[in-house]
Amino acid sequence: MAAPLVTTTPFSLSLSLSLSNHPHLHLHSKSFPFKLNLHRSRRNPTPAASHGNPHLYKHQDNHSTAPAPAPAPHKSSSVLGPKSNFLQMVPSETSSNREVLLKASASDSSNSSTSTLSQKVLGVLHLVVSLGIVLAMDNLLKKAFVAAAIKFPSALFGMFCIFSVLVILDTTIPAAATSLMNFFEPALMFIQRWLPLFYVPALVVLPLSVRDIPAASGLKICFIIAGGWLASLCVAGFTAIAVRKIVKTEMIDAEPMEKPPPFAPIEFWTWGAIFLASFVSAIFYPTALGTTARTCLPFLLASTVLGYMVGSGLPSGVKKVFHPIICCALSADLAAVAFGYLSQSGVDAVLGDYLTKVSSNPGAGDILMGFLGSVILSFAFSMFKQRKLVKRHAAEIFISIILSSLFSLYSTALVGRLVGLEPSLTISILPRCITVALALSIVSFFEGANPSLTAAAVVVTGLIGANFVQATLDKLRFRDPIARGIATASSAHGLGTAALSAKEPEALPFCAIAYGLTGIFGSVFCSVPVIRQSLIAIVG
Repeated sequence: MAAPLVTTTPFSLSLSLSLSNHPHLHLHSKSFPFKLNLHRSRRNPTPAASHGNPHLYKHQDNHSTAPAPAPAPHKSSSVLGPKSNFLQMVPSETSSNREVLLKASASDSSNSSTSTLSQKVLGVLHLVVSLGIVLAMDNLLKKAFVAAAIKFPSALFGMFCIFSVLVILDTTIPAAATSLMNFFEPALMFIQRWLPLFYVPALVVLPLSVRDIPAASGLKICFIIAGGWLASLCVAGFTAIAVRKIVKTEMIDAEPMEKPPPFAPIEFWTWGAIFLASFVSAIFYPTALGTTARTCLPFLLASTVLGYMVGSGLPSGVKKVFHPIICCALSADLAAVAFGYLSQSGVDAVLGDYLTKVSSNPGAGDILMGFLGSVILSFAFSMFKQRKLVKRHAAEIFISIILSSLFSLYSTALVGRLVGLEPSLTISILPRCITVALALSIVSFFEGANPSLTAAAVVVTGLIGANFVQATLDKLRFRDPIARGIATASSAHGLGTAALSAKEPEALPFCAIAYGLTGIFGSVFCSVPVIRQSLIAIVG
């Protein structure tokens, strides 16, 4: 019988590879003794009909073929049967499928961009609502305490209330406490991101605050602030170490604290555009918004924000000498000088419009300091988040902070009297180690205090701590993160906390706890009549 002819095509190699890799067809390359023919030839319908037959027939072009013998039955014959689409090529369907895939991809891309935009819009709304509730709560508490003639800091009372609610919910309905924390998370991140900015107004108007202070008194104040910072740091640090040795509590990992994102270029350019537009319009229309303070507010606020952004982006080596807050204050002062010169109103008038202290006619500084109450309210969420840490290390935290707070108050009063500083100035700098938000509430307990000097003293103390705290802790050989965190926050509040936690994240939870508790205990102590009168007696 003549051997049947089999036409070799360019697809025969693909067929052999596919058959050899099929799980039911154990074929090898030796079963296919043929070479790939690259010339066009007639196709005979026999190659796929062998179904695994190890014998392939010879092929010659332009010859008739005898019918092939019926293949032996094979259990895997259904794999590549006559109706199989294994080698079928359908270019039109492939092109159609490709078009469908491209359309689906474009649709997915459009849906993704729409989803991203909607998420950003919802995120902004979430921030506005959560932050608005915090600010409204602080404002309502202030009005209620003023109406009731209560001198105790209203924000501190609100913080205690929020913390108590969170603890009760965590005990009864843990999911509700978690939901409440998550709801206010955007507001807390906003406050944390812009926290140093809320301290700046005191430095911006410092030339007006210290104008009536004699040079000799200014030097005494600087001595008390610098020496007091070092003394408070030592007392808090050594106390924490001594208590740690007594209780011997083993450290546990704290709850992770998320850091705010860096500033984006779009933020810089947006604030820059606001500054230029409002600065030019204020020169030509000084009372466009009703008063000079309101008209100057946009560009003074923008200059302050821009200074903070630029200062935050400086190299770490430069920040040790030129802190972002200093850059921020200088930026606002330069804007005030430029506007005062161009408008011929004078720099003093512009600085007066920066911080008016009048709610009906606010300046840029009033807007920034309006967030100080919300900073205190945010302490409740920070302490609740670290409640396990506070409970475990309660002895070290509370004993060291209480002693450090009392020491700072009484040592400042005593040294002020010893160096002959005026009593009103000594009282003004009593809360030098306490955050501005609560320091201003503390001096309101005393008569004759200068709130502007108080705010400036607090900020300068923080700047000293931010620049020298890490090197000082190393010199004093404070190795324990608890001692380092408590000592830093107890002596240099928020600015020192930000500086240390940037390089030592393990100390951040203890800094955050001590930062809030130092202000709390200082406020509580000064609200007690006996302690307040004893401080006045020491000052003289």
